[in-house]
Amino acid sequence: MRNPTAFLKKEYKELKDKGIDWELWVLIGASKSHCNIGGKKVIMLCSNNYLNLSNHPKVIEAAINALKTHGAGSGSVRAIAGSMDLHFELEKTIARFKRTEAALYYQTGFAVNAGLIPQLIGKEDAVISDELNHGSIIDGVRLTRTERYVYAHNDMGELEKVIKEADSKGARRILVITDGVFSMDGDIAHADVIVKLAAEYGAMTYIDDAHGEGTIGPDGRGIGAHFGIEGKIDVEMGTFSKAYGVVGGLAAGSKDLVRFAFNKSRTWLLSGSAPPPTVAACKAALEVLETEPEHVLKLWENTNYFKKELISLGFDTGNSQTPIIPAMCGESHKARALSKRLYNMGIFALPIVFPMVARDKARIRCQMNTGLTREDLDTALNAFEKGGKELGII
Repeated sequence: MRNPTAFLKKEYKELKDKGIDWELWVLIGASKSHCNIGGKKVIMLCSNNYLNLSNHPKVIEAAINALKTHGAGSGSVRAIAGSMDLHFELEKTIARFKRTEAALYYQTGFAVNAGLIPQLIGKEDAVISDELNHGSIIDGVRLTRTERYVYAHNDMGELEKVIKEADSKGARRILVITDGVFSMDGDIAHADVIVKLAAEYGAMTYIDDAHGEGTIGPDGRGIGAHFGIEGKIDVEMGTFSKAYGVVGGLAAGSKDLVRFAFNKSRTWLLSGSAPPPTVAACKAALEVLETEPEHVLKLWENTNYFKKELISLGFDTGNSQTPIIPAMCGESHKARALSKRLYNMGIFALPIVFPMVARDKARIRCQMNTGLTREDLDTALNAFEKGGKELGII
C-alpha cells in the first residue's frame, strides 16, 4: 500500500543528516540590535532590518493610526475593492523616493519576481540572468517558457557575448535580470554597464534591489541613485522587508510598466492587498529616509568599521561592498561551529552553508545595523576573534 506522505519525514531526515536543514529560532520581542533569541540576550548580527526602522517612532505611530482609521485588513484584492487610499499614497511616495514615473506595491518582494517576470517574457523571447541571482528571480524565470541564458557572476564581457547571441537568434524581447546587491557576498552589480549594454541591443533591464533599497545610493535610494542612472532601469524591484523595516515588494519604473504589471501579475491580482497598518508603516519609512539622512550615514559608519576590523583579525570578507559582510569559514562544519560559539558568547550570527553557497564557501553572514554601538561591534569582534582562533579559521 502506498504511503502518500512518507517522503516528508524521509527527505527532512536526509536534510538533517547532511547538516543543511534550517533550525527555527524564536525571537522574543522586537527585532532590535539587542534581542532575546531562544531565551538568551544577544547582539543581533543577521537581521535585514539594516536601518532599525522597524522600531522608529514615526513608523510605529503611522501603523497605529492606520489601524484606527482603516482597520486591520483591506477586505479584498486590489483589483476589486482592496485598493485603499493608503495604497495609492504609498505608491506615489515610492515613485517620488525612487525618482521614477510610477510604482506599484506588492504584498512581498518574492511576489514581484514570481508575478512580474513571467509576464514580461514568453516563448519567443530570451532572459539573461546572473549566475548568483536570488532564488526568487530563479523561480520567476522558471515560470516562463522563454530561452534562458546565464552569465558568469558580474562578468560584463560574458554578458555582452550572451546578449549578442540572443540577439542573433532573433529573440523578440531580451530581458537582462540581476540582483542589485548580491545577498550572500554583499557585492554590487555593474548596473551602469548593464543599462548601457542593454540599450545597445534594445534589451529590457530588471534589477532586484532588495538589499540595495535603503542602504546604497544617496539617502538610501538604491542602485539607480548609486550609479546615477535613475529612471534608466526599466524595472527596479525592491522590498520593504529589509532596510525599510516593514514588509512588501515594489516595482518602480514607467507608468506603462505599472499599468501592465497590475493587469498582468497574478500574484498582485489574486492576493488580498496588504493591511492598512503595514502600508502606512511602509510610507512612513520612506518619509523618514527623506528627512533623516543620519540613519544611512550611521549604517555605513558601522559597516566600514566592522569590515576593517574583521579583516585585520584575519578573516576573509570576500568581495563585500555593502553592509552585508561575510566572514568566510570554508567548510560548512566550521561555519556552524563558529555560529554556535558566537551564540554562546552573546552574538547571534547564522551560518550560510551549501547549497546556498558553494561547498567550500561557507560563511557567517554579518549584516550591519544602525542600532549597533561601537561597544556592540567591539564585543562582536572579540567573539569572532576568539571563535575564529579556536577553530583555526584565522
